[in-house]
Amino acid sequence: MEDLLQSSSTSIIYILALLICIFIYYLGRSVTKSESKTCTAPQAGGALPIIGHLPLFGGKKLLFETLCTMAEKYGPAFTIKMGSNRVLVLSSWEMAKECFTEHDKSFSDRPLVTASRLLGYDGAMFGFAPYGPYWREMRKIVTIHLLSNHRIDLLKHIRASEVEMAMRELYGLWSSKGCPENVRKLYKIEGGVFVDMKEWFGDLTHNVSLRMVGGRPYYGESGDGYEESEEARKYKKAMRECVRLFGVFVLSDAIPSLGWLDFNGHEKAMKKTASEMDTLVKGWLDEHKRKRASNKEEQDFMDVMLNTLQNAHIFGYSADTIIKATCLNLILAGSDATMVTLTWALSLLLNNKTELKRVQEEINIHIGNERKVEESDISKLEYLQAVVKETLRLYPPSPIITFRAAMEDCTFSCGYHIPAGTHLMVNAWKIHRDGDVWEDPQDFKPQRFLTTHKHVDVRGQNFELVPFSSGRRACPGASLALRVVHLTLARLLQSFEIDSPSDEAVDMTESFGLTNLKATPLQVLLTPRLHPKLYEL
Repeated sequence: MEDLLQSSSTSIIYILALLICIFIYYLGRSVTKSESKTCTAPQAGGALPIIGHLPLFGGKKLLFETLCTMAEKYGPAFTIKMGSNRVLVLSSWEMAKECFTEHDKSFSDRPLVTASRLLGYDGAMFGFAPYGPYWREMRKIVTIHLLSNHRIDLLKHIRASEVEMAMRELYGLWSSKGCPENVRKLYKIEGGVFVDMKEWFGDLTHNVSLRMVGGRPYYGESGDGYEESEEARKYKKAMRECVRLFGVFVLSDAIPSLGWLDFNGHEKAMKKTASEMDTLVKGWLDEHKRKRASNKEEQDFMDVMLNTLQNAHIFGYSADTIIKATCLNLILAGSDATMVTLTWALSLLLNNKTELKRVQEEINIHIGNERKVEESDISKLEYLQAVVKETLRLYPPSPIITFRAAMEDCTFSCGYHIPAGTHLMVNAWKIHRDGDVWEDPQDFKPQRFLTTHKHVDVRGQNFELVPFSSGRRACPGASLALRVVHLTLARLLQSFEIDSPSDEAVDMTESFGLTNLKATPLQVLLTPRLHPKLYEL
């Protein structure tokens, strides 16, 4: 009885709180309604008072799937209500083109949501920072000192050595373990080594990002592979949780008056993860300061930041905060999206064995089996590049381009007036599968990028394909990501025969979150296809 009374009392408190919020909401709405300009883009039906369309996005369907269904009914441009936020949803390449060109500056702002506040050092992560002088300055520093073509070329030895280490690790696993007996019996197979490639791609791409940004990977080589340290395990767990939490829905972002209610405990989890990540990156920063004080020269990005900022306070942030936030931003953005793309690329090839063999034949023709693929060889591997483009079309790392808001009123050529403060979502997933643009849009056909769509690139200039977004807020690391993807995929397919452990197709289920991660592991069988000397350092 006591528990029942306590439960009833709690329910009454929540109901009263909700009623107060409703009153505050409508009071504020009545005060500002006369001051706000009307949005003339059609609003999707079914919006409820206060919460708007939020109930439509709480089921098992992924966000881009729900928005695709709505676009079929309401057209290529419509609005939804996410609590108190009006959101413009664009679902055609024509609307995306106008948005990212004529209205690009208008939609270059970032709303400061709970995740970017708690996980992003209160907006210091430049990728999530509002549009303004701080964002412009940090993007300039990052582009010049890490992501320019010149700098990317200078750091190619890091990518090469990490890919080399990773291939050696796989060969060492095959040499020492081979395929487990229970797997051989279950699937009636011989030879090969059983590997979860989703995890393997994640380890590799994090190592590349960490070495370029912070000077060292989180693995130390030991024997035939890598020995995971306690710090590495903590880092991996915190990093994966950080990416996950950037993609969760926080109620207070939609209904600010409910900010005091931490439904689902997301804010608590964000604070915990932020503390863990800060402890780790602070350790890296302190180590760099010690080496710098002892005149040991380093060439990674964290050293560049230390030299550039010189312990100054910039735009309200301390130098240490800016360095930690920027380095974490680059590691998060660079490693996760790259791992996602590699995982989907290999999954698609395993489900389309003819295409897999064609890529390997192309490598045999242009490189052969007497030497290892190098970055300079990628320009010859046109079909490999087409496979990557087709992967980014079908499974873009971010199927919804979001975290944008209008800084000023604008009017689209179709006549829709969009008031300042309107948030933006561009449904890249639907644009990439538009039947008016792509023949057989659901099918994996890399050859389309050698024929009908040979001119289409992925860097934001062709709006039929925008996996890295476009305009001012496009991903600045697209060129680096593509180099890592191309080299890793080429080396893997040159070095190993790759097969599924069963006759069933690879599960292509997508997951919820900031990036479009494959929901299940990617278990494969690997068998070396080169002479043993080519797996040596």
